Amino acid sequence: MPATLAPPVPPVRIRKAPVWALGMLAAATGTLESVVAPTLPLLQRELSMSPAQGALLSIAMLITGALVAPVAGSLGDRHGGKRVMIRLMAVVAAGGLVSSLAPNLPVLLLGQVLQGAMVGAMPLSFILVHKHLPTGESQVAIGVVSGLFVGGGMLGTLVAGPIAEGLSRHWMFAIPTFAIVVATLFVHLLMPDDPPARPGARIDWPGLVLLSGVLLTLMLGLALAPDVGSQPLALGALVLVLAALIAGWTAVERRAASPMVDLRLLARPPIWSSYVITFAVCVGTAVSMYLVPQLLAVAGDGYGFGAGSTDIGRYLLPGAVTAAVSGPLGGVAVRRFGAGAVVTAAIGVMAATLAGLALLHTEVWHLVVGKALIALASGVCITAMVVRTATSVEHGDTGTATSLVLVTRVIGFAAGAQISGAFLTAGTPSGSDVPAESAFVIGFAIAGAVTALSLVAVRTMSKGAKE
Repeated sequence: MPATLAPPVPPVRIRKAPVWALGMLAAATGTLESVVAPTLPLLQRELSMSPAQGALLSIAMLITGALVAPVAGSLGDRHGGKRVMIRLMAVVAAGGLVSSLAPNLPVLLLGQVLQGAMVGAMPLSFILVHKHLPTGESQVAIGVVSGLFVGGGMLGTLVAGPIAEGLSRHWMFAIPTFAIVVATLFVHLLMPDDPPARPGARIDWPGLVLLSGVLLTLMLGLALAPDVGSQPLALGALVLVLAALIAGWTAVERRAASPMVDLRLLARPPIWSSYVITFAVCVGTAVSMYLVPQLLAVAGDGYGFGAGSTDIGRYLLPGAVTAAVSGPLGGVAVRRFGAGAVVTAAIGVMAATLAGLALLHTEVWHLVVGKALIALASGVCITAMVVRTATSVEHGDTGTATSLVLVTRVIGFAAGAQISGAFLTAGTPSGSDVPAESAFVIGFAIAGAVTALSLVAVRTMSKGAKE
């Protein structure tokens, strides 16, 4: 008599302690991720870096994070989120150790490349809470983990300078790395194992290589975009290469027996509309992140405030606080009101605030309040997108789908920063280094319009998915 297969064992329901372990890990990785930006001038002095080398150091982790996130999410879906996370955090810890001991720029760059794997921790966390918690509780848990990651980033921005100046640059990497090791140990002890969804699936190496090529080419194209006037041929060649890579990746994924990204998943309205909304919102957010400090620092003819670095940091602190609380707030709001209503409200607030900054920016408090509202609305919206994406797919696709939200977020921020730089460059009169006020006005207005246009995709988001 043939043996019958036992039914799959349902995942163990977890309590608050494992979720807080994931949150602790998110806070530690957010702290480590953010220590370079505020200490870049110090690193440039101590390591004798040129401005171009400093720029490379500041984006090394961003690029590797964009490459690692979809890979980690896909592997987590196939082989189990906890299993992949523990191994991924070993790579991150090694990167933090290398960065803390780095005697020169090449070694520090290697450490940053290894640390970039931390971006993959977010989709893996979403896999775990989606598997081990009912829908309502998982929505709040995703918000908590996202908010603590942002809060960790705020903490890293605040403490990196004092640690580097009071102790040394080595300790600003070593301390959060130690916290990551401790938090990973708690996750290992408290989080139950999650059964792999597709344990026998083989890694789609051609799809992985082609997707990496797509992301690298796209990031390079965004970096060259502001100089399109001086090197149009290079940008044109990158566009052709990008189109070829996308076509090749699409063809490979359609034919693969176990594709890295199921294109049928991306074709679902709740999924692709989430990516469109995330991109548009992140472009608008990045424009405000770039233009507000510039406007505070500039001392133009009848506008600007001539603020120093310390004052600018103080002015931006309320925005950092609202960004930190936006994750948990977004998760609770989605659970109570539904993703569609939350996203619509957040986009409305953000678009109205950007338009308001274009019209009214004559007092410091205008910029402080505006930046805080944008950070809050953006964080709530992105959290709602992650929650909606995670709950719109099967458990076996959670990591892949949510990792692509995070990749879209990175691309949106990069595009918004480059667009802002192009506006200010184009708006700077010849022979001057001070942009015209109209450059800021146009930047805020266009960012508001792009954000508002994403409302078109909100209706599509609700098709084929349950609130």
